Amino acid sequence: MSDDRDTRPARPCVVDASDRQPHGLTAPVPAENAAGPGTGVVWLVGAGPGDPGLITVRGLRCIQQADVVVHDALVDPRLLARAGPECEVIPAGKRAGRHSMSQEATNELLARLASQGRRVCRLKGGDPFVFGRGGEEARFLRERGIRFEVVPGVTSATAVPAYAGIPVTMRGISASLHVVTAREDAGKPGGAVDWELLAREPGTVVCLMGHRLVREVAERLVAAGRAAATPAAVISNGTLGSQQTICGTLDTIAADVEAAGLPAPATLVVGEVVLQSDVLAWFEQKPLAGRRLVVTRPRAQSAELIDILTDAGAEVVAAPAIRIESLAGTPEMRQLAARLGDVDWVVFTSAAGVDALFTAITASGRDARALGGVRVAAIGPATAARLRCHGVVADVVPPRYTSESLAGALAAAGRIRGRRVAWPRADIAPGALGDRLRQAGGNVIETVAYRTIFEPALPDGLADQLAAGGLDLVLFTSASTVRGFAQALPPEGRTACLAAVRAASIGPETSRALRETGITIAVEAAESTVSGLARAVIEHAWTTRITPTPQE
Repeated sequence: MSDDRDTRPARPCVVDASDRQPHGLTAPVPAENAAGPGTGVVWLVGAGPGDPGLITVRGLRCIQQADVVVHDALVDPRLLARAGPECEVIPAGKRAGRHSMSQEATNELLARLASQGRRVCRLKGGDPFVFGRGGEEARFLRERGIRFEVVPGVTSATAVPAYAGIPVTMRGISASLHVVTAREDAGKPGGAVDWELLAREPGTVVCLMGHRLVREVAERLVAAGRAAATPAAVISNGTLGSQQTICGTLDTIAADVEAAGLPAPATLVVGEVVLQSDVLAWFEQKPLAGRRLVVTRPRAQSAELIDILTDAGAEVVAAPAIRIESLAGTPEMRQLAARLGDVDWVVFTSAAGVDALFTAITASGRDARALGGVRVAAIGPATAARLRCHGVVADVVPPRYTSESLAGALAAAGRIRGRRVAWPRADIAPGALGDRLRQAGGNVIETVAYRTIFEPALPDGLADQLAAGGLDLVLFTSASTVRGFAQALPPEGRTACLAAVRAASIGPETSRALRETGITIAVEAAESTVSGLARAVIEHAWTTRITPTPQE
C-alpha cells in the first residue's frame, strides 16, 4: 500500500474551545460544508471504527450541520449527540441477523430526504467506501440526480489492529495489506475472494465482519496453502473500552475465539505482524481497560467525566438518573436578581445555581456588574469555574468541597455575622447549609433556583446487568443521583439490584446517601470533583486489579 503522508506545509487550525466534542475535539461548522438553504445534499460520512474520537473533523462538522442523520447500528451515541437540537436522527443499521432497514429502503430514504431540500448526513461505521456500501448509495443518488459528497473515515481494517498493537505493515515483516470481507464470501463456492492468491501472498490479511466465520476463513486459507502455524488474531469491539484480543495461529484461532466467547463485531488479522502485539499492545493496558462503568450524572453535565473514563480505557454506560430544570424565570428568582444590591454574600452550591441566577440577571437587562460590591462563595472548583465564565471570581472556596466545609469557611472570623446571605439552591437541597449559616449569624435568603427531576427509567437491560453483577462500578456525583438511580430501578428487582451495585462516590454527602440507600461504597474520591472522582476510580482499579467483566 502507498504511503499517504502529506508533505505540504501544515496550515493552522482555529477551533472554538467552548464547544466541547468527544475526547476534547472542537469543530465549528464550516462554510465550505454548507449546501445552502433549500439545497438538498447527502454527505456519506465515515464515523470511524467505534471510538468517537476517531471521527474526522469534517465528518463531525457534517453531523453538526445536518438536518437529518441516517446512521448505522454501530455508530457511537456520543456522535449522534453532536447533531443539532432540531436534527432528525434515523437508525438504518444492519447487524448480523438484524436489519432495521433494508439497503433498498435506505437508498430511497436518502434520495427522498435530499429531494426535500434537506441536508442529510449518512453516518456509516468505518469508511463508507470500505465494505460500507457507500459506493452503492452514491451510485443510486447519482442516477437520480441527487447531489452527494463523500467524507472518508478511519477504516477498521487498519485502526482496529492498531488498537491491538498490530501494525498491518512493517518493514522487514509485511510489505502488503489485503482487506477482505468474510460475510459475502466465506463458505460460498465461486466467491469473489481469491483465497489461493491470499495464501500465496506473504503480507497481512485483514478480514472484516467475520465474527461467525473465523473457522471458515482460517480453513480456507490453510486449504489454499497458507501455513497452519501462521499467526492470527481476532479483535472484538475494537477501539472501544470493551476491546478484547485473542492471538493464536490459523489452526487454533477459531477454537480459542469460541472458548473465550468473544462478542461481535470482530476483526480477523492474519500474518507475521500479529506477533508484534506482544510488544506493541497498548490499548488493553490502559488503567480502566475491560472495566464497565456506569455514569449517573445528568446527560448535559456528563461529557467531561465520560471522556476521562473512556480515555483511560473504560467502557462507559451513560445512565443519567436526574436532569436539571432551571427556574430562572420564576418571580422569586427575578426578585432575587433585582435585590442583589441589598445582599452582602451570594453562596453557590452548584454550577446550575450559577447559571440560573445569571439567566435571571440577564433577563433583567443587566450583567455581572449586578454583583458589584457583593462577595461570592462557591462550594468547589467546578462551581467557581462556572462563575469565572460569567466574569466573576469567587471570594471563598472551602478546602473540602462540601456544604459543611463551605459553612465553616464562611463562619470563620465572623465573615457573615449580621450579613445578608443569598443562597440560590436546588429544590431538594438539604437545609443544613442554611441552618449552619443562620447559626453563624447570617440573615439567609433561600431561593429555589432549579428543580431536580428524577429520570423515570434507566437504559434498557441495565437493571438486569446490575443484578447479575455485570458492571464493575456505578459512579455517583451527588446525593440526588443516588436517589434518582434507586427510584428508576424496577420495583420488583430493586432490592437485588441495589445489593449488587458497587459504587464510586464523589464525596461524603453522596456517600451518606449511598449508605442510606443500602448501596455498597467501593471507593470515595478524596477530592469532591469530577476529575477527583475519575482519579479515585483509576487508582482503585490499579489497587484492586478488578477482573474485567466477561462479555456475553
